[in-house]
Amino acid sequence: MNVYDSERMAESLGTQGYVTTDVAADADMILLNTCHIREKAAEKVYSELGRLKPLKANKPDLKIGVTGCVAQAEGAEIMRRQPMVDLVVGPQSYHRLPSMEQAVARGEKALDTDFPEDDKFETLKSRSKAKRGPCAFLTVQEGCDKFCAFCVVPYTRGSEVSRPADRIIREAQELVETGVREITLLGQNVNAYHGHAGGLAGLIWDLDKVDGLERIRFTTSHPNDMDDALIEAHGTCDKLMPYLHLPVQSGSDKVLKAMNRKHTRDQYFVLIERIRAARPDLLLSGDFIVGFPGETEADFEDTMDLVRTVGYGQAYSFKYSTRPGTPAAERAQVDEDVKLDRLHRLQALLGDQQREIQTSMIGRTVKVLFEKKGRESGQMIGKSEYLHAVFADTTDVEVGDLRDVRIVKSERNSLGGEIC
Repeated sequence: MNVYDSERMAESLGTQGYVTTDVAADADMILLNTCHIREKAAEKVYSELGRLKPLKANKPDLKIGVTGCVAQAEGAEIMRRQPMVDLVVGPQSYHRLPSMEQAVARGEKALDTDFPEDDKFETLKSRSKAKRGPCAFLTVQEGCDKFCAFCVVPYTRGSEVSRPADRIIREAQELVETGVREITLLGQNVNAYHGHAGGLAGLIWDLDKVDGLERIRFTTSHPNDMDDALIEAHGTCDKLMPYLHLPVQSGSDKVLKAMNRKHTRDQYFVLIERIRAARPDLLLSGDFIVGFPGETEADFEDTMDLVRTVGYGQAYSFKYSTRPGTPAAERAQVDEDVKLDRLHRLQALLGDQQREIQTSMIGRTVKVLFEKKGRESGQMIGKSEYLHAVFADTTDVEVGDLRDVRIVKSERNSLGGEIC
């Protein structure tokens, strides 16, 4: 979502004459688009601002801004701690960047961390018509009403808001016109999307009709919002890829209750059975938190048991870390050494499962959407329908081609193949 937001911010500032540069020293404005999910997010922002100080000293007219979820959480405190910062804008207000930039040009400081009533997506209007790569992100839903005890999203992104389906379809068509062939639908709780009468499944079926769009994905989902229509779509919509990121966070019912997840391990098991019955070859991804306040060794073993039972082709796993203002931050914490030990054990199991699934792909033919040139001469890299990175030595493939590839080897985080 931050990638998507950054693109829209750049497009918005394009109306002021800005173009992007990969060289910070050449910039007239530097925006740090921030995320508050990971540990010590605010400290990392201040550290990065410290590294920008010499640039500001050498170029006093350089404008520096902080955007995103840390901006929303910290607000004016950012400017107090780092006076060189010219503007601070939260994730719901970045459509106001042009007017904020004008204020900064007048010598003013600009701060906007409101949750405005005006629709930022409607204000931003059409996407840039510039040629793009074959894959793109498209935000369809923002915010979350779940209030998991560990999570800051409801406080930094606000309550759940869904974009109208017709505007999403229009943006998807604009992306396809610029060369996009695969779109990933984004939301903090994307399968709670309600901007279409048929929910997320209804939106997917409308996108299925977009000529030139070959692949559809979505992330991130909550188990409680995987409805019957969405499960069925996984088995019947050819453009919906056989990959699902469905975080469970813990395998312990006690911990799940403490997290306020509102589902049990058995409910998750039943859900996975139903999804795999609809799409047997689906590759499942998940999120896990170890060392949540109150987690015992027995609770952790429940998580390990869940992982062994379900089997994940990919997963993200983290030690629990406190987020100020969230309920879990006030509870008694698990010792850091215990957290680290559990994380290493969990990641070893998840790594084994990932390698096993990747190895099982050897000999199979998959469809790869090629995205870029590889590091080696004559090498191209793309993604399979299962989201595996696949590389192939070929001079017969262009960026954006969708080709059959026979997998011949498995590397640590990728697969090697031959064009069929």
